[in-house]
Amino acid sequence: MSEPIIVIRPTSADDVPAMASIEALAFSDPWPAMSFRELLAHPYSRMASAVDESGGIVGYCIMLRAVDEAEIANIATAPGMRRRGVGAQLLDDAIAAGTEAGVVALFLEVRESNIAARALYASRGFVAVGRRRGYYKQPVEDALILRRNATAFE
Repeated sequence: MSEPIIVIRPTSADDVPAMASIEALAFSDPWPAMSFRELLAHPYSRMASAVDESGGIVGYCIMLRAVDEAEIANIATAPGMRRRGVGAQLLDDAIAAGTEAGVVALFLEVRESNIAARALYASRGFVAVGRRRGYYKQPVEDALILRRNATAFE
């Protein structure tokens, strides 16, 4: 499959139902739609939606910033669009936005068994700096804490 034509744009309230649907398919312990709506109103959050040629939401990324650090709190791609570059585009967009905002360290958590996501994150300069034991439920699994310094590729 070729990489689709995707536009990354700021999330709007109209995107929330599609995001919640993707969330429910992507995670065993999904965030409720209300969580997405609440984050839209907060100045410390940056929400981006990946939109395909038909205008459909095919992924999203939520980054939370505190001074000069940020966390990718949530990133997901619709099942039919996985392994087609959408997640990479969302991650690259978040990294660029963080860099522009003066973020010097970007963090995220990932299931230890999620080899595909870990490979993507490693390709963007993220390294493991810690572990949260039993962080994920259904099934219970450790989360690896990954960090990317602003100077990862300088």
